[in-house]
Amino acid sequence: MNDHKQEPILKLENTYGTLPPFFFATAKPEHVPNPELVLFNEGLAEEFGIDKEIFLANKGVDILAGNQIPLSATPLAMSYGGHQFGHFTKLGDGRAILLGEYITPLGERVDIQLKGSGRTTYSRGGDGKATLSAMLREYVMSEAMYGLGIPTTRSLAVVKTGEQIMRQKAETGAILTRTAASHLRVGTFAYTAKQGTINDLKTLADYTINRHYPQIKDAENPYISLLEIVIDRQASLVSKWNLVGFIHGVMNTDNVTISGETIDYGPCAFMDDYGVSTVFSSIDRDGRYSYGNQPAITQWNMARFAEALLPLIDENMDHAITICENAIRKFPDIYHGYWITGMCHKLGISDPIEGDEQLVNRLLAMMEQHKADFTNTFKALTMETLEGITLFETKEFEQWNVDWKKRLTLQKSSKEEVKSLMKQTNPAIIPRNHIMEKALKDADIYGNMQPIYDFLEALKEPYAYTTKQNEYSHLNEKPDTDYRTYCGT
Repeated sequence: MNDHKQEPILKLENTYGTLPPFFFATAKPEHVPNPELVLFNEGLAEEFGIDKEIFLANKGVDILAGNQIPLSATPLAMSYGGHQFGHFTKLGDGRAILLGEYITPLGERVDIQLKGSGRTTYSRGGDGKATLSAMLREYVMSEAMYGLGIPTTRSLAVVKTGEQIMRQKAETGAILTRTAASHLRVGTFAYTAKQGTINDLKTLADYTINRHYPQIKDAENPYISLLEIVIDRQASLVSKWNLVGFIHGVMNTDNVTISGETIDYGPCAFMDDYGVSTVFSSIDRDGRYSYGNQPAITQWNMARFAEALLPLIDENMDHAITICENAIRKFPDIYHGYWITGMCHKLGISDPIEGDEQLVNRLLAMMEQHKADFTNTFKALTMETLEGITLFETKEFEQWNVDWKKRLTLQKSSKEEVKSLMKQTNPAIIPRNHIMEKALKDADIYGNMQPIYDFLEALKEPYAYTTKQNEYSHLNEKPDTDYRTYCGT
């Protein structure tokens, strides 16, 4: 039975479960008929100090499938809302169950969550299940982001359930074990502000500060400090997305974490040809969450966070609004600081000066005009292999190249130091869309997991520039402008 509690293979706490019932509903994973482990993150298990041998055995697989629950677990589904394409909706964990919180050997607290483990109070008519393809995709994408040095939730395992679940057609069912600093979202605060009391809101904010930002507990107004630190975290995060060409695809407020981690790898993708209006999400018909809109949408999401915090910011609502508006107005400058520094590093410029932004924008404009591949263009500049890309054959680029080399002479860095900085910031490999789709098809349709294993191995160190990574750098025969990704629900 799925309510049978297992001996403490995985010792968990659940501080979130000590909050008032308003914030969650108790839940139990549904029993699955034939669990089979298809992916296990041995590196993450080692970081967590988890005995991988136990999890590779039947007992561990039963826990990862939700058929056995650790003795220390108190499973629950979190309640939250989300501004979905701008419109607030009451949501909650409709296909995910938080088993509890694990304390790593370094003393860090991380959520352990089963995604695709069945219906909860918040399923709203859905089956609470997930497909193998979608869960493998999240595993690969989250580990790729981790390798790129971008804050992200991570994946511990994927288990096939032995079920067929209906989407547009019957598909193989699976459960992902996801880890996160926490699953607190802007949508958690929005839901509390709209549906709860001021005491509920204060309870949530205090819990968040104690868990994530204890350094601001003694600030003059810790809630203002909370707003400011989350704004900074999100500005930094989205700049990192844009610096590697990552497009999240569904930046609703329920997918914006308070910790500053990337979460929800449904309709996301990395772009090939550089284009600010690039969209891959099948549900983003108007380009709200396009590549170029990501910073502005993040500022909009931070405004929704600020709205939720208003009652805690100041008793005088006009004064609270003024404080929040001032904080939100700073977002573009904060983001821009992270972005321009990152873009200059991609060009080997260690410290930006006046004129560098124009140099960057000239290159990006040429890349867009000539449909140059984002990753391979910067890789070629890094390795000084200026052939095979149409952009490099233009007179406009020749002049830009002269100006760039002249700019590099204005800093004290040696040629080796410039190249080293560029290699640290320009990945040699990203999870290419056509490679990802082929690997998922091999796994889901043909039961061949080897391409996924090989892809994950290559993605571990994207800045290593190994010979093996070259085979994952080839572009698809046709542009990916018609490529579409789906939420996987």
